[in-house]
Amino acid sequence: MSEDSVQELELISTIGFNGSVPHGLLVHPDGEHLIYPLGCTVVIENIKTHEQNFLSGHTNDVSCLAVSKSGKYVASGQITHMGFKADVIVWDFEAKEPYATFTLHKVKVEALAFSPTDKYLVTLGGRDDSSVVVWDLKMREALCGAPSALQSAGTVYTVQFMNTTDDKFVTGGNKTLRIWDVDRSNRKIRPQECDLGQLKRDVRCILIDSTDEFLYAGTTSGDILQITIKTHLFKNSGPAKDKYSLGVHSIAMLKDGTIIVATGGGIVCALKAGTFKPIAQKECSLAGGATSIAVRGIGHQLYVGVNKGNIYRINFSDFQPTCINSCHYSGVLDVAFPYGCGDLFATCGKENIRVWVTDTSTEVLRVTVPNMTCHGVCFMTDGHSIISAWNDGKIRAFKPQSGAAMYTIHDAHKQGVTAIATTSDSSRIVSGGGEGQVRVWDISSNRQEMKAAMKEHKGVVTCIKIRANNMECVSSSDDGTCIIWDLNRFVRNQIIFANTLFKAVCYQPEETQLLTGGSDRKISYWETLDGSQIREMEGSADGSINGLDISDDGNYFVSGGNSRKVKVWKYNEGEVTHVGLGHSGDITRVRVCPNSKHIISVSADGAILRWRYPF
Repeated sequence: MSEDSVQELELISTIGFNGSVPHGLLVHPDGEHLIYPLGCTVVIENIKTHEQNFLSGHTNDVSCLAVSKSGKYVASGQITHMGFKADVIVWDFEAKEPYATFTLHKVKVEALAFSPTDKYLVTLGGRDDSSVVVWDLKMREALCGAPSALQSAGTVYTVQFMNTTDDKFVTGGNKTLRIWDVDRSNRKIRPQECDLGQLKRDVRCILIDSTDEFLYAGTTSGDILQITIKTHLFKNSGPAKDKYSLGVHSIAMLKDGTIIVATGGGIVCALKAGTFKPIAQKECSLAGGATSIAVRGIGHQLYVGVNKGNIYRINFSDFQPTCINSCHYSGVLDVAFPYGCGDLFATCGKENIRVWVTDTSTEVLRVTVPNMTCHGVCFMTDGHSIISAWNDGKIRAFKPQSGAAMYTIHDAHKQGVTAIATTSDSSRIVSGGGEGQVRVWDISSNRQEMKAAMKEHKGVVTCIKIRANNMECVSSSDDGTCIIWDLNRFVRNQIIFANTLFKAVCYQPEETQLLTGGSDRKISYWETLDGSQIREMEGSADGSINGLDISDDGNYFVSGGNSRKVKVWKYNEGEVTHVGLGHSGDITRVRVCPNSKHIISVSADGAILRWRYPF
């Protein structure tokens, strides 16, 4: 099928927030939208309706974000590979389209800031670049640039424009705090070091008061420095005694001059501007280290992003945090729907399993097992339990309503449980392990015992699927084989060899054929009767195929992998009909929901994307 006839898959919503981006959570000046990064996309979410728009254009993870005072522009910078240049994209907020692309910095764009009247954008390169560049937004070109710090200083991490003039901005970093003057006529920027006396500090965030009299710098030492801008002299620092653990990572000011501080230890508190004394009953703690703080309106509401992927809303009046957005903060490894039900789905990853409502993308259940990673999750057909595979070699079952533990099968596999499936009568679990064994477990209300262990695979078992009659199952492995097992005699019925690391396998609904995908980028059709290959197709131009799922009618299937594209194929013709672009990490699994309304894809960057099923 020609490239022109391949349609775009419609993205409905995303679940995810990259909380590790410093100052990555922003409130738009209209007070109605949140702006935050997710992989290589920038998400604009309506605070009231939760409707999402996506700014896609970066080739790698977004590393910094800024919004202009007028709200007309949003700027985002990215990280890229060594030796390459990283883009800065300025977006038109209304049109949701790129306004300009600036490419100068090597490897990473560390920080961005707009001037108060949208005249300039200043960008800061990372440690491999060490330059600061001022861009003229009207002309869409670079005005001037300079090294961001002295050779003796360290990396510069943050930049902030003044509030009343377009010709001054401040940069801060490791042992450096500079105030810069923009000389437009000579196309030069001239720095002046701030005199901190004996203090040596690593600055991570900068705040400038509304009159441009003082600047406040938050440091990794857990204190805040106050500098007089006119004289470049150090004035004060605080708090004097109890410094904030893990440093001050974000700082904001309300209209009345109150300073809000967010720390790496997860503390958010309000301070008086001159004295840095805490305001009574204006402190709360969050789960994870705070990386960004955004003020809505005059400061009646605060939004705080943390590195565990959560976004909290804090009303200033009572200062109680409410989690409004939660997601996986590391890769999502599996996704599963309950049998015959498309209203809910479960995902798993590091430390937890989460259950989501499909239509609203809201989290309804979270099961946490500290310091462990869940490799696979599935629902028992009767819906009475969630079965999960963990890297400590245990199979754990939980109640789907409460998340309470039902039972644990200890030492199910030596090198962790890597794949799991359940029979349609809910009486058996079939599991695969890192050592290559496939084991069958009999499950009853009061006991779980191993029925058989089948040892043929030499590598990690990556995927298991069971036939509808529960008489056979198929397992795929990194050793380049797929084996069809007899679940009555517990012996091999058929074996498939290929020069690939198999990552995914599934039965066609009639169960006469198998579909496989792996590291050779090929999607293959196989006969279940004799294991012969029927067809082989190029599944991806680059990267392995990690996830496959066939629709219930068997007419279409979905694939995803390291190419970061979700593809919908016609099964019989072997042609791509739709392609979905949106992931910025390698896709780990894809699923078509049982009522054929949605496709859910999950990726290694922690994103969960919901697409409209096109047929």
